[in-house]
Amino acid sequence: MSKRPRRNHSAAFKAKVALAAVKGDKTVAEIAQLYEVHPTQVVDWRRQLLDRAADVFGGTPAPSEPPVDLKALHAKIGQLALENDFLEGALIKAGMLSARK
Repeated sequence: MSKRPRRNHSAAFKAKVALAAVKGDKTVAEIAQLYEVHPTQVVDWRRQLLDRAADVFGGTPAPSEPPVDLKALHAKIGQLALENDFLEGALIKAGMLSARK
């Protein structure tokens, strides 16, 4: 059995499939076969459509994740790297770790 290459579907295609699933005229399996997508994908798109339907009519958008402070993350990475180097040197001096280099 050959593996199908990954496909990226347009938003319009996803909306069409999700609306067909919401209508309820056909089963999820029939819709999946008709549009050549996996039934799980049909259910996911249907759920996303129903979850976000209120946004179309001016509902409050879902709260987005807070922005990540990259500067603080880089500082933390630097601090951890420095601590690792220090502890590695201490372990080598104590004879508990052989030199890797």
